Amino acid sequence: MTDSNKVVSAASAATEKDTPARDAPISNSPARLQMSLAAAMTLGLRSGIFYRGATLSCINLLLTYESGCAGSCAYCGLQRQRGGRFSEKSFIRVEWPSFPLEEIIGRIGGHPERVDRVCISMVTHGKAVDDTLAVARSLRPLDAAVSILMAPTVLDRDDIVALRDAGAEIGSVAIDAATEELFDRYRGSAVKGPHKWERYWQCLADAVEVFGERKAGCHLIVGLGETERDMARTIQKVYGLGANVHLFSFYPEEGSALAERQPCPPGQYRRLQLASYLIQNGFTSSEGISYDDSGRISDFGVDPEEVKIVIDSGIPFMTSGCPGKDKLVSCTRPYGDGPPGDIRSYPFTPNMEDIAKIRMELADMGPTPGEYLNMEDNR
Repeated sequence: MTDSNKVVSAASAATEKDTPARDAPISNSPARLQMSLAAAMTLGLRSGIFYRGATLSCINLLLTYESGCAGSCAYCGLQRQRGGRFSEKSFIRVEWPSFPLEEIIGRIGGHPERVDRVCISMVTHGKAVDDTLAVARSLRPLDAAVSILMAPTVLDRDDIVALRDAGAEIGSVAIDAATEELFDRYRGSAVKGPHKWERYWQCLADAVEVFGERKAGCHLIVGLGETERDMARTIQKVYGLGANVHLFSFYPEEGSALAERQPCPPGQYRRLQLASYLIQNGFTSSEGISYDDSGRISDFGVDPEEVKIVIDSGIPFMTSGCPGKDKLVSCTRPYGDGPPGDIRSYPFTPNMEDIAKIRMELADMGPTPGEYLNMEDNR
C-alpha cells in the first residue's frame, strides 16, 4: 500500500458508503475503465478524505485491457514486463480501480458540482483510438470538459482530428524524458519499447495545430537523469511549440524497472518548477537562465524582487495540469508524484510554512544528477 493510500485509508470520515468492489471479472474498454483512486474518492466510489483538504475536479480515466499496454517504459507501473493483472497495477503511485463506463457517466452526471473536467488516458494498444473515441462521445451530454492523454505510437493526425470532433478540447502527450537519449534508454529501443522520440514530438505539434495554441499539453518528468539545463531547454521547446508544460517529479513505481531509484533532490524539482513558471509566463527563457558547470540553475535571469514575489505566491509549486471552469488547475493529482511527507507538486496553494520549506529547497543545490544517480547505483 502506498503512503497516500495509507493517508486516505486512515481517514474514517467517508462522505459516502464504499461501493462494493467491481474489479472482477475484468473486461475491456470501452465498456469498462480504470479510474484514479483520487477520482474514485471524488465521485464517492471509494471512501476517504484528502490530506490537508486537497480537492480534485478532474476525473482521470484510463483505458483498460486484459492484454495490457504494449509499452515497456522503465519507470511506468503499467509496463508489460511487470507482473500481475493490468487492472491491478498501480500507476502514478496509486491504485486505479475499474468501473463500468455506464456507472462512471452516472456518477459524473450526479455530481456536476464536483467535476469540471474528465481526462481519458490512452494506453499503447491497437484498439485504443476507437475506444477513446467511443468514451469521448459518451461523455458529450455531461457538463464537463474533456482532455485526452494521447498515445502517439498508435495514432496519427487524422485520429487527433477525430478526437477533437468527438468532443475533446485539450490533447496532451507524455514525452516524459527531457532528451532523446533518455527517451530511448527508458522508453525506446533500449527497453525493447515501441516508442519513437520523433513521433512523440510530431504528435505534440499536431495536437497544437488541431486543438489550438495552449490547448495541448506535454508531460515531463524531472529526475530521469537529465540536467536542469536539459529540462529547461525542453520546457522552452514545448512552450515555443504553443503547448503547456505539465511537470512531474519522478517517483519509483513498485515493480517497475526503476523501482529502486530514488526521486531527484527536492531542490532540483523546485528550481525546475520555478523555471517552468517563469518561462511560460514570459519572465525569462532557457537561454536567459544561468547554469553552473554541472548544468544546475544558478540564476533565473529575472529581477530578484520579481522572483521573490513569484515564489511567495506559491503558484509555481502547485500541480500543473489542465484547467477547470475557473481557469485554475482542475487536474491537481493529489500526492501523485510524492507522499504527503514529501510533497513535490502541491495540490493546493502552499501556506507560509510551505513557502519557507520551498525556499530552503530552492537554495539547496544538492548533488548533481550524475552524482545522485551514482550514489543510487552504488547502494
